Amino acid sequence: MKKALMFASVASMIDLFNMDNIKILEDLGYTVDVACNFEQGSITSQDKVNEFREELEKKGISAYHIPVPRKIIAIGSMMKAYKKLSELLKENNYDIVHCHSPIGGVIARMACKKYRKSGTKVIYTAHGFHFYTGAPILNWILFYPIERYCAKCTDVIITINLEDYSRAKNFKSKKIEYVPGIGIDVKSIQSSRADKKMIRTKLGINNEDFLLFSAGQLSKRKNHEVIINALSKVKSNNVKFLLCGLGELEDYLKNLSEKLGIEDRVIFAGYRNDVKELLYAADCFVFPSLQEGLPVALMEAMAVGIPVICTDIRGNTDLIKNGKGGYILKTDDVDGFAEKIDEVNRDRLLAQKFCDTNINTIKQFDSNIIKEHMNIIYSSINKENY
Repeated sequence: MKKALMFASVASMIDLFNMDNIKILEDLGYTVDVACNFEQGSITSQDKVNEFREELEKKGISAYHIPVPRKIIAIGSMMKAYKKLSELLKENNYDIVHCHSPIGGVIARMACKKYRKSGTKVIYTAHGFHFYTGAPILNWILFYPIERYCAKCTDVIITINLEDYSRAKNFKSKKIEYVPGIGIDVKSIQSSRADKKMIRTKLGINNEDFLLFSAGQLSKRKNHEVIINALSKVKSNNVKFLLCGLGELEDYLKNLSEKLGIEDRVIFAGYRNDVKELLYAADCFVFPSLQEGLPVALMEAMAVGIPVICTDIRGNTDLIKNGKGGYILKTDDVDGFAEKIDEVNRDRLLAQKFCDTNINTIKQFDSNIIKEHMNIIYSSINKENY
């Protein structure tokens, strides 16, 4: 029986983004193991992580805890993770190791170096290089040379946006592939329409309110404060903001809302497992991130069919064209966000045009298309001409 290992820094990376890949490998005749940090770092709650690990075991998928750190400066922790992963590789003799996330990707590819000589194939999915147009110079100094070196220890690098694909083509991996994200089940999202009025009632949102929605970790990278600041400047007084997610900036963002006097217009919903349903209650999706790979939250909003106002960054620009499915603004353009929120709120014909565009555009990012890409990669990796 062929064996494959799905490896990432944190459990949520496997849970949210790789279960389809595991199923594809199983259908191709592989026994699949999972290894990641099951104790720290996930963007989902620890209860959700524990449930996920139990689900894996029930499916007959062995789940191994590897204490991968979140910070690249945690050298000691990285060495411990490297040692534990090396022991796992030695014990199981995997045919394929598919690794994810920057630190996890480095640890896995270094640990797999000697096993590649005996036939192990290493796939690395870059969910968004830390070096990108507009990234801090420190990111380029730290991560670019590391990724360039590790590419030599990789059989296939998968990039999920066009900027990363263009950059990775200069690396010396055996193969560079472009796969447009992890995919979303467009048909499922569009067929699971929710009761907009009921959801709004539960949230305390009136039918007359114009509801902004965003989902993501409450962190600096997600840049939610731009929307909160913009909300304080919108001309319409019926605009409210529903924010789903957990993170270290929760208290800061709540204090900012109070300071601006709009705490009654910002709803902090915490972690939710019904984001797709909540999207149907929204009038506009706002996405002010500083850095993305190819954002699933944005793709889901497009599938539901609502206007988007987002930042001009890698990944977002693969999905939204300015003035087509919505608006694209600079990451610090508070006034611009306020202006465009008012415009979409005021002009319902324009909003509907954005909706129609997004519903049509998102079809090319459907999960079935992504599955076809991944099936080809997994099926072809052992062929001499691949």
